Amino acid sequence: MIDLDGTLMHTAPEIAQAVNRMLADMSKPALDEKQVEAYIGEGVTTLIKRCLTQRLDAQGLDTQHLDIQHPDIQHPGGEPDAAVFAKAQKLFFEYYAKIVSESKPYPGVVAGLQALRSAGYRLACVTNKQERFTLPLLEASNLLQYFELVVSGDTLQKKKPEPDQIFYICEKFGVSVQEAVLIGDSNIDITAARSAGCYVFAVPYGYNQGRSIGAKSVDALINNMSDVLDLIH
Repeated sequence: MIDLDGTLMHTAPEIAQAVNRMLADMSKPALDEKQVEAYIGEGVTTLIKRCLTQRLDAQGLDTQHLDIQHPDIQHPGGEPDAAVFAKAQKLFFEYYAKIVSESKPYPGVVAGLQALRSAGYRLACVTNKQERFTLPLLEASNLLQYFELVVSGDTLQKKKPEPDQIFYICEKFGVSVQEAVLIGDSNIDITAARSAGCYVFAVPYGYNQGRSIGAKSVDALINNMSDVLDLIH
């Protein structure tokens, strides 16, 4: 099971571009790409709320060390006005749909997926990204062919960090959770894997709210997807 944003593909540039077009239409200041990158990982609703409020704490996360506060658009509890959010979401969907397929896989991803498939492993993509963006992105990047199953953020009622997507994939594949591994880039992936009871590997280059992942928190740290086969073969 492999995460999408920050693991398979570097999607932050296109997400940031759509966010800033959204903010410009709403007469709000633009955000730096790294700032937007810190908001990625828990689905589009959370992403948009964070971009509007410039706060991570709508999900109970500490933001002080990130220095990403802006007094003009903060709201108590990190929640934007409902009407403002609705307008922002419509704009973001419109702009992101036009450029979602421009994102590129990270180095080693294609070779790693090819090696895993050739070795007989069954692959699933598991992401908090909505299906409307997930499938076009995977198809345009020629990665869709490697996955027997794609579980998006709106496939089930719950998504990572809840373990539901992992249980769903294992059930579809007819394997026990203990025989599965989730490869991701963030604490969201780690929490989901630990809650489910599967193995978890992490890449160091993705999106984790600007924090590094400690080696003790995962079963393995891998430099790129090509390293996976050596660990599970």
